[in-house]
Amino acid sequence: MAEFVGPRLYSCCKCGNHVSLHDDIISKAFQGRHGRAFLFSHAMNIVVGPKEDRHLMTGLHTVADISCADCRELLGWKYERAYEASQKYKEGKYIFEKLKIVKENW
Repeated sequence: MAEFVGPRLYSCCKCGNHVSLHDDIISKAFQGRHGRAFLFSHAMNIVVGPKEDRHLMTGLHTVADISCADCRELLGWKYERAYEASQKYKEGKYIFEKLKIVKENW
């Protein structure tokens, strides 16, 4: 009998709560506060904090920190608005810091 293999997931590094699907990765070439970060199209089981303007490496953006819905560990941020036309593709997307997430079902 074949073993069922579920979707490849990323989970919170602190509590194991599922926060995104591997299939939702747009890019692995981003920089977070603490090193490498991934850009995702969707996220789940997170809490979105208040919006604020931040000067990031690619210019001014309105972002909101995202935290695990279970343990409140800070995981990254959500791009709410990009002010430069070349950065508009990030709007509504999520950055997860690589150090804050772990692979599951790989």
